[in-house]
Amino acid sequence: MDRRSFLVGTSGFVVSQLLIGCNGKNQIQLNVQLLKGSIPPQVVNQFHKSLQSEVKSKFVPIDQIYDLFRKLQTWQQPKTDNQEVWKRYIPFNQSQTTSKSDLVTLGDYWLKAAIEQKLIQPLQTEKIKQWPVLEQKWQQLVTRDKQGNVNPQGQVWGAPYRWGNTVIVYNREKFQKLDWQPKDWSDLWRSELRSHISLLNHPREIIGLVLKKLGQSYNTENLDQIPSLEAELKALNQQVKFYDSTTYLEPLITGDTWLAVGWSNDVIPLLSRYPKLTAVIPQSGTAIWADLWVSPAGVDKRALASQWIDFCWQPNIAKKIAVLTKTNSPIAKNIVAADIQKQLENLLLTNPEVFDKSEFLLPLSPAATKQYESLFIKMKNAS
Repeated sequence: MDRRSFLVGTSGFVVSQLLIGCNGKNQIQLNVQLLKGSIPPQVVNQFHKSLQSEVKSKFVPIDQIYDLFRKLQTWQQPKTDNQEVWKRYIPFNQSQTTSKSDLVTLGDYWLKAAIEQKLIQPLQTEKIKQWPVLEQKWQQLVTRDKQGNVNPQGQVWGAPYRWGNTVIVYNREKFQKLDWQPKDWSDLWRSELRSHISLLNHPREIIGLVLKKLGQSYNTENLDQIPSLEAELKALNQQVKFYDSTTYLEPLITGDTWLAVGWSNDVIPLLSRYPKLTAVIPQSGTAIWADLWVSPAGVDKRALASQWIDFCWQPNIAKKIAVLTKTNSPIAKNIVAADIQKQLENLLLTNPEVFDKSEFLLPLSPAATKQYESLFIKMKNAS
């Protein structure tokens, strides 16, 4: 399940793993369910040591953003007698699966749905000391109205703690016989790459990169206003070997494709294992994704939750999260080349000019969303 898929089907229970806990349920003061791998254990341990001795915390890693979203949904479903009887036979700690957490990781792309479905509640930014330090671009991302749309008069619904990009990754060996290497979206249309590309199976990402190539925004509402868009999409489709959002990197490793478009959190772990692969952030700008802390609806707004968010935003901690999880930080400004593996420098050392050209995938109107989906289907079916 990729970070930008949205499904509302049923999901099985995920057995939680306890990282830091305590003896006795009543002693737990902070319960966090986080995306697995998005916070280093060293950071959790450091936070735990910074707390008063009588305060306890529990951090539970969950494999997928989708599982975390489903937990938010499950916590808001009314309990029925049948559910209560059935749960008696679950062969693990019931409270661990049903009790709400104080904070949960959620991807920014899921934020609108979580707000619309009343799964989360606004954060109390007045209790988060580091909030004013956060740059406007990040504050604007999480300031939304009750329909989940970006609105400067809205409330703050999330706290970003790491982010990444949609990137181009390619097999350098395949480009040795060519006199160029990919640097921007426009390179995807070069004749040498015909039938050698894999793209994400995602309308917003793919139509968005074409819009970016044309000097437009990822968040363009009316696609009919871009007269050359359909022709560009048809030409790009001729370059594509297949569309996929989960296994799109495997053919690149085996040499069946030469280039792929993917998310940096998928791509980065492969770069050290497969030296023949290189990744670049397109110079004309790209899409940005972010992982956020959100507060489930109905939980008490504990001061310790705000303290954890503050802790993650301390410059030295933000740097540690970014470096150890190989992502970017909305806070850290003191990351230098010596902190990062050589092959990751161009991905993790933020280029301000490219960052300013890059965009979050913001909510679109239902009509615009349908237009993107229809046009994407038409693109893939074009001969």
